Amino acid sequence: MDRRPLGRTGIRVPSLCLGTMTFGVQADEAASFAILDKAFAGGVDFLDTADVYPLGGGLPTVGRTEEIIGRWLHARGNRGRVFLATKCRGPMGSGPNDVGLSRFHIQRAVEASLRRLQTDVIDLYQTHFFDPHTPIDETLRALDDLVRAGKVRYVGCSNYPLYRLADAERVARELGVARYETLQPRYNLLYREIETELLPWCRQQKIGVIVYNPIAGGLLSGKYRAGEAPREGTRFTIRGAGEMYQHRYWDQTQLGAVEELAKEVESRGLALASVATAWVLAQEGITSAIIGASRAEQLDATLAGAELRLDPELAKLCDAVWWRLPRRPVLEGYR
Repeated sequence: MDRRPLGRTGIRVPSLCLGTMTFGVQADEAASFAILDKAFAGGVDFLDTADVYPLGGGLPTVGRTEEIIGRWLHARGNRGRVFLATKCRGPMGSGPNDVGLSRFHIQRAVEASLRRLQTDVIDLYQTHFFDPHTPIDETLRALDDLVRAGKVRYVGCSNYPLYRLADAERVARELGVARYETLQPRYNLLYREIETELLPWCRQQKIGVIVYNPIAGGLLSGKYRAGEAPREGTRFTIRGAGEMYQHRYWDQTQLGAVEELAKEVESRGLALASVATAWVLAQEGITSAIIGASRAEQLDATLAGAELRLDPELAKLCDAVWWRLPRRPVLEGYR
């Protein structure tokens, strides 16, 4: 698999990263191990998780995904061959300080993640989304302490708008502390807001861009049709996330556009998920795309996308989808 520089760091990662938020609810441990095994065998040695995962569980299940990954790493004995990323910020308990990006929460969160993942160091530690209640200098100093202590190798962030990311870069430079070396934004054929300013700025600053939702939560798999209701057990109905995913993608304009594109793709003997993944990876400045699954066989199409090169006509059809969609307000906070 193609390997790309992780921003300005000396690390090279595969163009695909395995996202794991299905592990523990949508996928039990056996299914999670099968997904991990298939991805690893396919060259994906870059794993992304978060302390609040799995998706759809809530406080009773937070940390379960990291525990599954830790047991897999231990069972396979391959920790040294995996670039491991996790995140903190979300609520890990019901207390007022069990959430956020304060020094207090970050220090407790990283120790808990290290235990669950059964490792002594996290390769990439990311802030899951911005915390408006904590000064950015407090967050960055706490993260820098983790790097200096050898508990974290690099730090990154997720879901930051440009003005938050640029401010964090400025403060890190002024304080002489570790900066955010990566950004994890949402990006796909149906959502391209980052192209206007955020992606060009990341290219200029040599920040690695690890995008999530490359197939729009499954909408760009081609299995949904305009006029039908969201299916039970999918990203669009799962507890705690279904409403968000429906808000992002489930409207008739997007469903209709995807259906038309799927017909063009299928007429060429290709899978829409492969094409959608390949399109994302072909965009300038993208380091890696996070793929996920609740069953191992679902990885077939997205893994194939890493090797697919779109012909100019198909690339043009993919590009045209975004421009026919109505513009909607961009929500602040978790994007």
